[in-house]
Amino acid sequence: MTAENSSGRLDDDDYPAYTTGRAADMIGTTPGFLRALGDARRITPLRSVGGHRRYSRYQLRIAARARELVDQGIPIEAACRIIVLEDQLEEAQRTNAEHRHTVGSATPTAAA
Repeated sequence: MTAENSSGRLDDDDYPAYTTGRAADMIGTTPGFLRALGDARRITPLRSVGGHRRYSRYQLRIAARARELVDQGIPIEAACRIIVLEDQLEEAQRTNAEHRHTVGSATPTAAA
């Protein structure tokens, strides 16, 4: 892969660019916490050819949110469920906004 081809991935939120240690450092947690999120099936890191976990920026945002909730005393399983519900709510709000925009642009304006 050339540098030109790989540089486009730097902006890809789903590209698994970070090792477990680096990912843990970036969000201020431990590698064990990231593994626990994997055990809870909230994030599933990709594996390198050598079998090492690799995390994307999107997964790190989820892990950071889980860390915030756990730091507030919420059990990790509940924190993961909260994150799922937050994601579903955000998606529903986005869908509703798109629908309103579509319906609004399809409604003919009244003649004055």
